[in-house]
Parts: sequence; C-alpha cells; structure tokens
Amino acid sequence: MLSRPKPGESEVDLLRFQSQFLAAGATPAVQLVKKGSRRAGDANLEQPPLQDHRDVVMLDSLPDLPPALVPAPPKRARPSPGHLLPEHEDPEERLHRHDQHITAVLTKIIERDTSSMPVNLPVSSGVAFPPVFHRSQGRQGKPVTAGKRSIFAQEIAARRASGAKVSPVREVESILDPPESAMTCEALTPREWGSQPPWNGYSFQGPHLVTGKGLKSQEAEQEAQTIHEENVARLQALAPEEILQEQQRLLAQLDPSLVAFLKSHSRTREQAEEKAIREQRPGRPSAEVTGKEAIAPTSASVPRQENELEPETPALALPVTPQKEWLHMDTVELEKLHWTQDLPPLRRQQTQERMQARFSLQGELLAPDIDLPTHLGLHHHGEEAERAGYSLQELFHLTRSQVSQQRALALHVLAQVIGRAQAGEFGDRLVGSVLHLLLDAGFLFLLRFSLDDRVDGVIAAAVRALRALLVAPGDEELLDSTFSWYHGALMFALMPSQEDKEDEDEDEAPPAEKAKTKSPEEGNRPPSDLARHDIIKGLLATNLLPRLRYVLEVTCPGPSVVLDILTVLIRLARHSLESATRVLECPRLVETVVREFLPTSWSPMGSGPTSSLHRVPCAPAMKLLRVLASASRNIAARLLSGFDLRSRLSRFIAEDPQDLALPPEEAETLSTEAFRLWAVAASYGLGSDLYRELYPVLMRALQDVPKELSSPPPRPLALQRIASLLTLLTQLTLAAGHIAPENNSHSAEASLLAGSSSVTWTQVSGLQPLVEPCLRQTLKLLPRPEMWSALGPVPTACLLFLDAYYQAWSQQPGLCPEDWLQDMERLSEGLLLPLLKHPSLGSLWDSLGCCSPLCNPQSCAVAPETISSLVSLGCVGGHPPLSLAGSASPFPFLTALLSLLNTLGRIHKGLCGQLATVLAAPGLQDYFLRCVAPVAALHLTPFSAWALRHEYHLQYLALTLAQRAATLQPPMSGTDAALCHGMALALLGRLLPGSEHLAHELMLSCVFRLEFLPERASGGPEAADFSDRLSLGSGGDLGCGRGALLAQACQDLPSIRSCYLTHCSLARASLLASQALYRGELPRVPALLLPVPKEPLLPTDWPFLPLIQLYHRASDTLSGLPPADTVGTALRALQWVLVLESWRPRVLWAVSPAARLARLMCVFLVDSELFRETPIQRLVAALLARLCQPEVLPNLNLDCPLPGLTSFPDLYANFLEHFEAVSFGDHLFGALILLPLQRRFSVTLRLALFGEHVGALRALGLPLTQLPVSLECYTAPPEDNLALLQLYFRALVTGALRPRWCPVLYAVAVAHVNSFIFSQDPNNSDEIKAACRSMLQKTWLLTDEGLRQHLLHYKLPNSALPEGFELYPQLPPLRQQYLQKLRISGVLPNGVSDT
Repeated sequence: MLSRPKPGESEVDLLRFQSQFLAAGATPAVQLVKKGSRRAGDANLEQPPLQDHRDVVMLDSLPDLPPALVPAPPKRARPSPGHLLPEHEDPEERLHRHDQHITAVLTKIIERDTSSMPVNLPVSSGVAFPPVFHRSQGRQGKPVTAGKRSIFAQEIAARRASGAKVSPVREVESILDPPESAMTCEALTPREWGSQPPWNGYSFQGPHLVTGKGLKSQEAEQEAQTIHEENVARLQALAPEEILQEQQRLLAQLDPSLVAFLKSHSRTREQAEEKAIREQRPGRPSAEVTGKEAIAPTSASVPRQENELEPETPALALPVTPQKEWLHMDTVELEKLHWTQDLPPLRRQQTQERMQARFSLQGELLAPDIDLPTHLGLHHHGEEAERAGYSLQELFHLTRSQVSQQRALALHVLAQVIGRAQAGEFGDRLVGSVLHLLLDAGFLFLLRFSLDDRVDGVIAAAVRALRALLVAPGDEELLDSTFSWYHGALMFALMPSQEDKEDEDEDEAPPAEKAKTKSPEEGNRPPSDLARHDIIKGLLATNLLPRLRYVLEVTCPGPSVVLDILTVLIRLARHSLESATRVLECPRLVETVVREFLPTSWSPMGSGPTSSLHRVPCAPAMKLLRVLASASRNIAARLLSGFDLRSRLSRFIAEDPQDLALPPEEAETLSTEAFRLWAVAASYGLGSDLYRELYPVLMRALQDVPKELSSPPPRPLALQRIASLLTLLTQLTLAAGHIAPENNSHSAEASLLAGSSSVTWTQVSGLQPLVEPCLRQTLKLLPRPEMWSALGPVPTACLLFLDAYYQAWSQQPGLCPEDWLQDMERLSEGLLLPLLKHPSLGSLWDSLGCCSPLCNPQSCAVAPETISSLVSLGCVGGHPPLSLAGSASPFPFLTALLSLLNTLGRIHKGLCGQLATVLAAPGLQDYFLRCVAPVAALHLTPFSAWALRHEYHLQYLALTLAQRAATLQPPMSGTDAALCHGMALALLGRLLPGSEHLAHELMLSCVFRLEFLPERASGGPEAADFSDRLSLGSGGDLGCGRGALLAQACQDLPSIRSCYLTHCSLARASLLASQALYRGELPRVPALLLPVPKEPLLPTDWPFLPLIQLYHRASDTLSGLPPADTVGTALRALQWVLVLESWRPRVLWAVSPAARLARLMCVFLVDSELFRETPIQRLVAALLARLCQPEVLPNLNLDCPLPGLTSFPDLYANFLEHFEAVSFGDHLFGALILLPLQRRFSVTLRLALFGEHVGALRALGLPLTQLPVSLECYTAPPEDNLALLQLYFRALVTGALRPRWCPVLYAVAVAHVNSFIFSQDPNNSDEIKAACRSMLQKTWLLTDEGLRQHLLHYKLPNSALPEGFELYPQLPPLRQQYLQKLRISGVLPNGVSDT
C-alpha cells in the first residue's frame, strides 16, 4: 500500500508516486465520472462513464504562471438526470401534496439564515438522544498515543483498539437505568448537614481535582488514581479532630486566592451534579448517583451552606429525562425545553382581570377560555401557549419573517382584524381601540414597507390591508346610491378638520393654489409627523402613488389586487383637491388606469372568475375618473382633453350592458359609472358635444325605462343605471338653459368650453314626454311601501329632471311664455295636485321625524373605531330602513318634490297657492315643531354633516315655498307663520359650508319677512308691555315701554335686513360658487367637492354679530367709525335682538345669558358717545331687563368660558376703565357695572372695583329703586374674603364709598362689614379672628357717628329705605355681650348704654 505524501516531499516525489501507482495497476479509491456538456443538453447523458481513461497530471503541460483570478461564469440551474421535472403535473396539486395545511407554514418560522449550516440526520435508536462523546470523560483504560492528536482521533483510535465494545443503545440504557448496586445519597435536612462530618456525604471513588489529563504518559490516569487512593487511606486513618487540624494548617499555608478557587471549583461541580440528580427523579426527594462518580471534599472546616438542598418545586414533565453526560447538557436550561412539553391545560378565568386579545386567522376575537384543537394552526406562539390565536404583537413579529408566506398570512390576518374592528364586531370586549393601537405601533409604515416587497403574495396582502384601513365599504355604497339625489353628486372632502397650525395656515390659501403648491413647512415635515394628523397625507409623502402605479403597470397583479388598488385610489381622490391633483399628476398613473382597465376593445369574458383584469374594462376605473372629475372643473377638463375619455364614454354608453361581452353585473355597473362620469362633466358644462353623437342611444335607453320598471323583480343595478341616465339628462337640460358659457377665462377648461358646442333647447325639448310617463308609472307604486322602496332613486331623478326642464324652458328668450305656463298647469292638474292629496304621501310626511338625523342625534353616532386622522362616514354596518340614508327614507323624494313645486311656483305664480297646500301636512308641521325645539348643538361628524346637508335642503325648500305662498296669497295663520319663521331662524344658524347661497336667500326672503312676524298684528307689542308690568323680578323701567320698541323694530325690518346682510356677509368666492351650484349656472361651477365642515356658516350668536364687529373695528382703529354708521348699526342690531328675545326666545337659547351680557357691554365699549343715544339707551335697558328676569337670572354664570372672550374678568376690567373715563354717572352704564358684582359671582370682579378702580365708586349713582335685581343678591351670603372685607372697610372709613354717591354698594359694604365684625364662628382661623377684633375696635373708635351707627346697628337690607337697609334702635343683647367680652375700652358699658 502506497503511503500518503509527507511534509517536505517535492513535486518530483509526487510524480514518482504517481508512476508507481500506475505501474502497479491498483484500483483507485475514487472513480472520476465526466458529465456531458451543459450546452449539449441531455445528449451526453446516455453515454457510459469513462472507465479506462485516467487523468494523469503532466508537469510539462502546466503553464508557468498561475491563472488570473477572474469571476467564474454564472451557473445555470439544470434538472438532475435522476430527478426530471414532470411536464404534465399540475403545480397546484404538487403544492397541495407537499403542504397539506396551514400548520406547514406556521411550523417553519425562520428568524435567521441557517442555509449554510450542515445538518446531520440522527441515527435511529430507541432513546431520545444518540450516545455522544463528552470531552470531560476520562480516558481510563485507553491507550494514549504519542504526538499531538485531536480528541476525535484519539477516540477513534481507542475504539479501534478495543475489541469488545458495548453497543450505544445498551450504554445509554445503562446510564438511564443505573444498577441496583449503585450507591444512594438521600437528601439531608439542614440539621443533619450540621451533625455530619465533612466527608460523610461523599464516596471517595475517584480524584476530583487532580485527574492527570495534562500528563503525556499513558499511565497518567493510573498515577492520579494511585495518589487519590493514598489520600483516601490517610484520611480514613485519621481521627476527625486530626482532620480538622490538618485542614486548618493547610488553609494557613496556602494562598487565600488558591483556596477560594478550589472552593468555587468544588462548589460549581457539586451544584451541577445535585441539579442533575434532582431533575432525574423529580418526584422523589433523593437522587441516584452511580458508583463511578465519587466526590471528594475540599474543606472540612467551612460549613457547606451551598450544598443544602432547597425545597423541591414541581419540575417539568418532559418527554425525556436530560442526562448530564449528554453534550451541552451539563447545565440544563429548563426554560429552553418548554417546547418539548405538551400544552398546559387551559386556564379558566375566574376573575375580571384583563387578558391579552388573541385573534383567529380570520380576524375573529377569540374568547380567553375557548378550547380549540391544535391542528387549526392557532397555537404556534410562545406566550400563553395553551391559548389559541395570535396577539397583535405576534402578528407584527410574523410580518418580519423571512418566509414570504408567513408575511402574507400576518398581513391578511391584520386586514381581517381591521375590517372587523371597523364593523364594530369587537364592541366593548376590548379595552381601547384596535386601530389606535396598530397605528401607534407603526402599522401604516409597515404596510408601506410591505408594498415594496418582491413577493407578489406579500404585495397583494399589503394592498388588501391598506384598503381595509383606508376604505370603509359602506361609505362608497352610500355615496353611489345617493348620487341621483338633490345635489347628490356634491360631497364634503374626507380630510381631518382638526389640524395643527401649519395645516391651518395652508387652509387659508385659495384651493387652486393649495392643489398646485405645497407649503415648505409641510414639505419638510417627516411622513410620520404628517400621518399623526392626517394618514393620507402621510402616505402620499411616502411616494405611495408611484409604487401603486408600478404594481399596476409592471407586476400585473391579479384581479383582487387591481380592485383593491383602484378602491384605494378612489379614497385618496376623495380626501381633498390636493390629493386628487396628486393622483392626476402622478406620472403614468392615470394613463395606466385608462389604458389597462378602460380599453375600447377586449376579448369576450365569461360569467366565471377571470385570471387577469388587464386589458379588460373595469367599473372601479371609471369610478376613479368620476371622483377625480368631481374634485374640480380643471381636473375634469384635463381628463376629457388628455386621456381621450370621449371615445371611451361613447364606447361604453353606445352599447347596452348585455352587449358589452362582460359579466352582466360588471357590464351594468360599468354603464352606470359611464353615465355618472358624463353627468359630472356635464355639471361643469363640459362634454356636451357627445350629446349629439349619442342622442339615438340615449333615446333608446330612455324608451326602455318603462319596460324595465314594469318587470316584476326590480333589479337594483338596473335601477341605479336608470337613475344615473336621468341625472345625466338633468345636467344636459340645465346646460341647455344657458345661451353660451362664459369664456373670459384663460384656463384649460375655458378653452375646452370654447371648442365644444353647447346643448341647445331644441335638442332636449323632446325628453320631457319620455320622462313624465316614467314618473307616473313609479307613482303608481306609492301605496305599496315595499315596492316603492325598491324603486330607489328613480322617482327622485324623474322629479329633478322635470324641475330642470321647466327651469331651462323658462329661460329661453325666443319662446312664448304661454306655452310653458300652460304645460305647467297641465302637469299640476294632472299629476301634482292629485299626488299632494294622496294618503300615501301623507305617510311620507309623517315619517320625516323618524328618519331625521336632527331629531334623532343618536343615528349619527360616531363609529366604534373612529380615528381623527382618518375620516370616514362610518357606514360599515349599513343604515336601518327608517333613516335618512335608509331604503325607506322619505327625504330624497320629498326634497325633489319640493324643488319642483318651488320652480313651478316661482315661474307660474298662479299655481303657488295650490301647490303650497303641501305645507299644511300634519307630518310636516310636527317635523318643524321638533326641529325648532331647543336642543344641544349637534356634534359634527363626517356622516352627520353629510346627512344634515340633505335634511337642510328639504327644510330650505319648504320654507321657500311658504315664503312664496305668504307673499302672494292671503296671510298665513299666525301659528304657521311663527312656526315657519322659527324654522328659518334655526336653519340659518345650522347651515354648513357649501350652503352659502341658502343662507343668503334665507336672510333675503324668510328671516326678515314681516309676514312671518304675526305678533305685530295680533297685539304683540301691547302684550309685551303688559308682561313687563306684571313681572315681579325687575325693578324700575329705565326707558319707554318694550311694546313701542318692538313696533318700531317691525317698521324698520328692511333696514335691519340690510344691516345683517352687510355684517353677516359670507366669503364672496364661496357665495358665488354656491350660487352657481344651486341656480344651475353650470359654466360657473368650480367644483363638486365641498370644503371640510368644521363648523356652521354662522356662529350661534349671529344676531349679535354686528355689535361684535363694531367692537373689533373700534378696537383696531383709533378714530373709529363715523357716528351715523355706528349708531345705525348698533340700533338695528339691538332692535333685532329685542325682537328675538321677545317673540323668538328659542333662537337665542344656544347663547348663554353671560354671552348676551358680554355682547351688550360691547355697545358701551365702541366709543364714548354711542351709549348716550336715547334709542340705544332704551333698547339696552329693555334687553337688560330681559336678562334680569327671575327665570333667566339664575342661569347667568360668569365663571364659565364664553365664546370669543379670553375671560370675563378681563372684559370687566376694560369695562371699568371705560366707565371711569367716559360714563359721567350714567345710570344704565352703572347698572351693567353693578350686575356682575352679585355675591354669587367671582370675588375677582369685586376686587377689581374696590382695589384698582375705587374712583369709579363716586360715579355709580344708580338709585336703589332702579337696581335691576334684588338687593339680597348682593348681601347674601356674608362675604368671606378677608381682602375684600378690608377694602370694604377702608372705602367706608376713608369716605370713598358714601350713600349719596353709590347707594347700592354702600348698603352692600355696610351689610358685609357688620356681619364680619360680629361673627363668632369658632371655626375661623386666628388671622380672621384677629382681623375681626381689629376691625371692630376701629369701628368703635370711629368719629363718624353716622357710619359708626350703621356698622353697629345694621339689621336687614331694604331697598325701599333711603339708606337701603334697616337699623336696630339699640344694640341687640348678643352684640352687647360680645362688645363687653372684648373689653374695647374702659367706658364700654356706659358707651353701650348710651348708644
């Protein structure tokens, strides 16, 4: 046998060895098999391996220089010859065969890369672990070879040398089951440990410290054993006392550090062995130790406290028993062996303590005590292993897995959890909000990072989770179903209203400028900061739109992912004009959507599911364009001109849905969305040229409507398509009402309008004969509620079309008015008047109150999972039928009916009286009564703003019809007129942004209409005077009667209206936009996206708005306003407030009495002359008397925060300064100064007068008889503020407060000082008692006998007396005793008796 090459041999020797090997003809140990070339394919696979040819290394053929180190060519994978891939096998079946359940995914969680680590399969044996070699084991009986050899080589050599070897299985069995002859060491108690000698607990069977491992001799271990036996023999020969002496001598001689090392070494070994012994027999207090493991003591004098056994604790019931001989098992870590146990029994919760929420793979919240089988895959977690389901923390952890299936599964579960949380399924079973918790943990950016994943499945799961977070499914369904309502295409921007200062500054800019530019502050803010206030803004800052475009364009995802992305884009477009602009301007995003999902030609599709939506028409893509076009006129113009939408609209409208080669539902929805997109474009006056091209198609579709309505089972999708068609025709008819659009603008939409021709009246005049039969057919189903509700918005759309038709007809200049007047009479007599008398219509009026969100605020309650940074309508669970958005809601039909009646009454005034009979419906009267009742301000939520806007439309149209009827016909009844006026006032204060035109029209027509004030003609002024005479709580009258003031106010109503139109004017741009929308002036409509409704258009105290503006303008300018303008404005505002206080007190119910008082004080702060005007004096006095009525005065609270004021004390301090400067003792001014000084109000107000403005006391000459409130309001209860009492006493003593200067406050000060100096409360502090005695002594020594007598003899307040109080003729006995007790002076008894 040839030897192996040795170190030092050269290449010549290696070649010589090779020649000898070849000459010998021996069989090589390794056979070389050359495979075929990769380029040759499988042609060389069938060639036999080379047997005879051998590789012979020739030195001559080797190059002189080593080869250059260049990268190897990339390897290409090829199938193994023995494992060819099946060609006809279904991959899904192969995957199903290898992955039977979800547990196959969850049991492969990988937290780190172990692909490069070698894995050795264990040998099958009957034990849990194979026998292993432990390096600490001795080499007794094994020959030790000379030289440096590894432990592995030594072990192999020893095994080869030994002839007879115990099998591994038997060896392990011998370890697990020790022989019966093994020695046993029972666990001793601490008392027994103290009585035993230090060597009694050990079996001296082997050396402990000296093992001989460091010696190279083969007999090293034998020598160590011999030394050990000699030591044991010597120890056994010594007595215990001698052993202790030897121990002490060794300790004294050895180094202390060496002794400490030996003790620690022995202690560590003993603890490890004891631990292993206890783990082997967890149920017994004793452990078995084999005879081979003897332990020697290291010290005999030191107590072995470390060896005392601790109380036994129940050990883990492991499937196997760990042995200390196993590799790396010398220290058993039980916490790492928990996974080998069976699941612990499920704990039954007996208390109310909170537990961690766990969810199933479908996002369901699992009960804490639910017991589910483990094969469902819900137990693959470490914490609370016995409980099924996964916590949010564990799902977050799973999203960071290296396995893509696990990441996708975690995102899918989180999406399900979010969806169920938004639906309110968790209710009150969870503490806190799931969405808040997820967003605080960074879930939003986790989704954004997941969108950048390379795995399609993870991207799909991330898109689904993003849709679940951003989009509420019920919101889109609600907005789609109400598109054909009265101005149903208009929608509030779904963006947060509570933003920080930077966002508020941005909101002040014009909308067009905000859409094009971004403020530098917002651009510099990180996405996390933006997302904290607005989630969508934060997402857009992370380049979400380019990523979604890449997913749609490059990865070509499946249908579900495409639909999710389009839905997310729709939600982003609804956020704001800025977001819609960013969606439009994202490079190639809209182009990709139009090209891929709105093609003009495609392959026919079946009714089943499709594998891809690319190059197939998709209804959500058309809806996305419609929502984008609703954001602004400019976007609609850019879409029509830049993306060839005309051809696509023609393509999807020209054919019937059943002919589109698409699934029936998809085709119906796509056709509906095409109609809606065209209707939105027509709302701006765009796309009218398509009408001439598609006129035959529209006529054919309109002729098919009666057939569709007569089909027994109404199809909701078909009805929505019919309603969308009628809405489109309505907008086209409105466009025909204008001769030519305004083209003076240089914008893109203006040029588009100039290039396209408008719809003429002759082109739409033939539509009415086709729509009116449809309306008549639908009205036949009105007596059948179930069929009527199934019709949806079709009757509403028919009425709105007729409204637009007659409005456009009346605006045609070249037509005869008699034609449309006669047609209106025909429609009224043949259709409308019978409808108004129909009993079924009365039931609709009766249901207004049940469906009203204003009368039922709980119907607009906030959704369970509401986030301030993410706005939604909260319509996940749908709405009950009897609600404004429900299927049985009467609001859409009645609103459209009132709109048509208003148009007919405005054009044909002769029909107004007949049509106004609808206002006499009992249901409408009851509804108005409930609406005018004083209620707390409704908290504005996105859904409540949307619902209230539609409700306010009905109220406004009903009031407008009532105003027309009151003007033309005989006067309305007093009750109806007062009710309509109260309704108009309440509606004016509730209208939301976007309804500026309605507010302006209400102030022009209804609010200041004399016909709506029946009290003027029915003795209202006289009744007011009589009521003032009967009032018991008010004092003397400061001016003329209130009745004369009310009568004068009624005569000045036109001037009052002009004043409020001037000072309550709304933003001009918003007013013009709202007028264009409600008047149907399509070329002037800027957008269908309304601003965010943060608050109503007018404040709750809008009747005081002219006074507030006067105050602010006077504060800002030094010169102020001209006196005439100031007096006129203040006079008209005070007149109107007096009218409301007297005849419409419910309107001012939301304005607190304290706020009304503050507004009246502003009249005196405007300038130095305004309050001296006699009309102003009379009106303010009348209003002050109303505030001081017994039923109003208890509600006067000056400590609560007031709107528009930082604090009332600051206003009062300013008021005192102004009074001191310009009042000149004006009694009315003084009454307003005295009113806040009542005892129940803050002491700060009284301190401000007596501490900082004492000079004002001389001008407060208001007589006691003219005090508007009772004097007891100032004197009771007694004053307890020591500083104020001292100020009272100082003002009295110094003469600053005298009865002829300020009779009211003089009486008040005397009352409080008298009560203080004679107070004998034992609970008073020493400081108060000392101050009381001091003040009493000073009073006794006063030289002013009148003041001294008033302070000592005060009895009760009485405003009828000149002084304002009664006096005792002599001191009461209690006061005399108190004076004697204090011993004020030596002549006290005589002084007392004389007094």
